[in-house]
Amino acid sequence: MSTPPVLANAMGTCSEYKPECIGQGQKVLFYTALPLIAFGMSGHLTSWNSFMAEQFSEEEDQFDGNTFWRFFCGVFAVIITTFVAVWALPYIKPWSLRFGIPAICTLVATLLFFSGSCSYKYFRPTGSPLIMFVRVFVAALLKLFYRIPRDAKELYEIQSSEVHVVPHTRSLRCLDKAAIVIPTKPLQEQEKNIWRLCTVTEVEETKTIMRMIPVWMTFILCGVVSAIGFTYFIEQLNHMNHKVGRLKVPTVVFLWFFEQAQNQCAKLYAKFANLLGESGSRKLAPPIGIAVSMILAILCCITAAKVENRRLGVVQKHGLVDKPNETVPMTMFWLLPQFLLLGAFNGIFDYSALCFFIDQSPVSTRGYLPFFITAVFGVGILGSVLSVFLVGKVSERGGKMNWFQHNLNGSRLEKYYWTLAWLMAINLVVFIVVAILYRYKESQLEDQEGEEFEGMDEGYDDNAKCSCCSCC
Repeated sequence: MSTPPVLANAMGTCSEYKPECIGQGQKVLFYTALPLIAFGMSGHLTSWNSFMAEQFSEEEDQFDGNTFWRFFCGVFAVIITTFVAVWALPYIKPWSLRFGIPAICTLVATLLFFSGSCSYKYFRPTGSPLIMFVRVFVAALLKLFYRIPRDAKELYEIQSSEVHVVPHTRSLRCLDKAAIVIPTKPLQEQEKNIWRLCTVTEVEETKTIMRMIPVWMTFILCGVVSAIGFTYFIEQLNHMNHKVGRLKVPTVVFLWFFEQAQNQCAKLYAKFANLLGESGSRKLAPPIGIAVSMILAILCCITAAKVENRRLGVVQKHGLVDKPNETVPMTMFWLLPQFLLLGAFNGIFDYSALCFFIDQSPVSTRGYLPFFITAVFGVGILGSVLSVFLVGKVSERGGKMNWFQHNLNGSRLEKYYWTLAWLMAINLVVFIVVAILYRYKESQLEDQEGEEFEGMDEGYDDNAKCSCCSCC
């Protein structure tokens, strides 16, 4: 609905795909659609795998022919639809159709999903660790004026062989107040109110999450850098020469190179982690991997800036600054190094960040690790929009030209890439300082003898990050 031809008469604008044809109402519709897509994708990412696991959890021995063929046809339909979409959508020019076709497909998928609602298995939610963190803060706040006992044994804890007990630490002692047992009240009465009394284990797991927050904050800029691969890199690619001789190379080939770089570099990191495991220092592998990935991100931004500077030189040489629809006479393969570096950065960062969370996070949050990583990285991707806005505003101070124009050939993306390179360099220094000061606990992966990394030889799947959690 946000495209110019659809509501041109209602909005009082023209129907052509030009900046002056986009009215305020169309902008409102477009920016309303973005959070709707984000909420929809987040619901799908967090629910789909668990939902499918629940549906087949008790039918592993009853996987008959009909179930197999339904499953096979579903997977086949997904592959065919994705294949056709990847190859066909770039050749569809009107944005109304580009947006409309996925909208229709999503509507059909939704109706198909609801058509089977009577046959689905339903399970009650088991709870969220987020509630536990809130309980600890509430209990500590309610006992703000109570004194913490010197002996940690006086704090409340459930001693049971069936309960995993985390030993007490002396950091963030203000949260220990949540586990204070009030001597003037019966213990049984206090145990019934979980919002006023928490165990030492719950308090320590909350402390662990609190200590990890500074590390998480350094991951946000990684998401900002990752976002440029599927925005500006693709836009540059679409304006360059796709021909190799008489053969026209599709854009999707570069995405294949990106995936291969991501997979292979993740495998290399897994082997590196195994080597550190043999030396008894596996807990150092995740921070080293994250630091290396940040260095690759810096190199990616520098390479992208150099290539864009060369591309703009070709644009000016051939007088294409005011001709955005003309193909720049420069082969698209100049962009290949930055795609490979971005893939290497994503592959090493994703796997090392996951291993860091497995090593350092509380047991109760292990099932939520992929979502935590996706959330932090997603904040960075959203932050890329904010960074473009802020950098653009700063660049136009003093009456200078904004680095971001509607015309790609008139923009100065290389300056934005240099800015990201400097910011990422500062972010790397901050991460190194935080990683050195971070209080590590013993690695949970050392007893696995590298088994959790051996599965990488079968191919690194970014959508199957939970696979190595089961090894812990």
